Amino acid sequence: MQTCRAPGTPVACHTTSPWLAPYNRATMAHGHTVDDYLEAIYFLAFPVGEYGPVAKAKPAVAARVAELLGVSRASAGEMVKRLEADGLIERGPHKELEFTATGRAAAERTIRRHRLIERLLTDFMGYTPAESHDQAELLSDTFTDEMIERMADRLGRPERCPHGWPIDPALEQRESRELVAIAELVAGDEGTIVRVAEHDGALLHWCYDHGLEPGATVEVESIDTDSDQIVVLVAHQERALNAKTAEGLFVRRTAKALG
Repeated sequence: MQTCRAPGTPVACHTTSPWLAPYNRATMAHGHTVDDYLEAIYFLAFPVGEYGPVAKAKPAVAARVAELLGVSRASAGEMVKRLEADGLIERGPHKELEFTATGRAAAERTIRRHRLIERLLTDFMGYTPAESHDQAELLSDTFTDEMIERMADRLGRPERCPHGWPIDPALEQRESRELVAIAELVAGDEGTIVRVAEHDGALLHWCYDHGLEPGATVEVESIDTDSDQIVVLVAHQERALNAKTAEGLFVRRTAKALG
């Protein structure tokens, strides 16, 4: 049986290329916007983020934001200062970045907008789930809040984006307690994929091309700690996952794994 490998396997990689309604999306240094920084802080601040195990292990500090966005610490520090000055974030006792009430509401509003646009693209315009994220990034500042609400109504108030992430951030945070990344499983464990990390376009396409999508059942066949590689079985096919891929696929353990 031929094993299909995720991009970059077996090299471990924890960086990603990877959202604020009152602010425009003018491009900042290194091509990242205010929205991008708020999104990165959001994903680092909650238990299951873009890459859950990484987010859990370290607090959301400027250095982690720089790593997540692939920018220099100086660039991240400059933007963090701007967000602080605008009253969107503040520093915790250990220098960690925390949302103010205004900042968190803005980040959640932008995330919801993005996910609804993804559903518009897949449900009405024929885009695949793998294509919808990048296209939604381009359209996020196109729609007014009223248009977004009309969009939600026309879509039937969907619960999830095409990649399994709840459109309602409150549901996302409640559900996160029930999920683990494939990277946290052990050999013999089974789970059903619920969410696919969506901010690395190449990886997102690879996952969908190889059956690693919401609703798919996976079983961990083996773990190679030397190469940081996990081999899983999905639809009777082996898939070799590097650390980045395994940390970006969130599953709900099945009864077998829980037993």
